[in-house]
Amino acid sequence: MHVAQWLCYNLGGYQAHHKSVKIMNGLLVFWTKILGTTYHYSGRENLVKNVPLIFVSNHQSMYDISPLEYDLADYHPKFISKIELGKGIPSVSYNLRKGGSALIDRKNGKQAIEEIKKLAQYIQKNNYSAIIFPEGTRSKNGTPKAFKENGLKVLTKYAKDAYIVPVTLNNTWELTKYGKFPLNVGTKVTIQYHQPIKVSEYKFEELFELTEKTVKSSITA
Repeated sequence: MHVAQWLCYNLGGYQAHHKSVKIMNGLLVFWTKILGTTYHYSGRENLVKNVPLIFVSNHQSMYDISPLEYDLADYHPKFISKIELGKGIPSVSYNLRKGGSALIDRKNGKQAIEEIKKLAQYIQKNNYSAIIFPEGTRSKNGTPKAFKENGLKVLTKYAKDAYIVPVTLNNTWELTKYGKFPLNVGTKVTIQYHQPIKVSEYKFEELFELTEKTVKSSITA
């Protein structure tokens, strides 16, 4: 898929590359299904179109990414990721660098803010979406950590027409309960999209509190 992405990006541009990424994520989801993993989505009918969207999710596993990015492909999701992931990982690093995501240096606050600002302006201009995990790191056992506000604050400041979509993930942590290998068998993953929240209708403090409360309201861990 790394080679396929390179060819699509260099020969067909953004749209071709975007389609290759959807195929890659579809394959990643498919391989987990071989182990008996099931995915149940709910609330997708709530999603609004032709506006920028900010998907705010709890974070349990590296396997949070592929089912979200595959299911939300029509919304052109971009990620906020630590800069270290931009190199050394076939397919993943290439997609982060070329697909429009923000690669932030956690040790350089000024750089991080500028990258998130660019991402916010990008989704605002193109009516694309961003996916952010405000916990910062994976919870690993499903129990959510406190949300950090900085990334979401910058996104909402520069994507003023956006809607926040709180997302609750359950049980992706069980896929990796034994580590990266072997993956667990028969995991039942649920992904819930909550009612979108219009950014412009709230002060940030209210927006942040409401978003965190909504995401965590349906976590079953």
